[in-house]
Amino acid sequence: MLRLGLTGGIASGKSTVAAMLREMGFTVLEADSVAHQLIAPGLPAYGEIVREFGSSVVNADNTIDRSALGAIVFADRAKLDILNAIVHPKVEAQLAAEFEKLQKDRTRKAAFVEAALIVEAGLHKNLDGVVVVWCKPEQQLARLIERGLSHDEARKRIAAQLPLEEKLRYATEKIDSSDSLANTRRQAQALTAKLKARD
Repeated sequence: MLRLGLTGGIASGKSTVAAMLREMGFTVLEADSVAHQLIAPGLPAYGEIVREFGSSVVNADNTIDRSALGAIVFADRAKLDILNAIVHPKVEAQLAAEFEKLQKDRTRKAAFVEAALIVEAGLHKNLDGVVVVWCKPEQQLARLIERGLSHDEARKRIAAQLPLEEKLRYATEKIDSSDSLANTRRQAQALTAKLKARD
């Protein structure tokens, strides 16, 4: 079974492609939801985050206020690095365990992990390939503003990630989502056909 990464800049269309891959019969693990589970109260990452960032990132019900935490880390690169150092190793260990379980099914040709920071977190080093979904930077910006971010917040989120050209250098496959949804789907179908044809 191939272990593949699915990545792209924020608002590049990777979640849309992940949904298409699932429809086409492939398992796609979500690094974000693994991270959200790992920062729940009582788990190791939770205590480390509260110690590092203080009670201002804790909701009334004791869960981590992800918006408050995001506002802090996306405004300060050093703080983002601290958060990533707390969360990424735990996410990586959990994903490795999930892949091990999936590997037991001998008929499975490939499984994916979807994450914005596959390259930045070094996850690509333990994968067999990386699919990079991309669109034009002005589209990313417009999509983030549509999601309710201010122009300034959107630019900060994009700037906090590896530049697109650099991400594309790690790609074993590329999916261009800057055109129609139908065109994106055709590229996803071509990728899954290639994976299903593997011996």
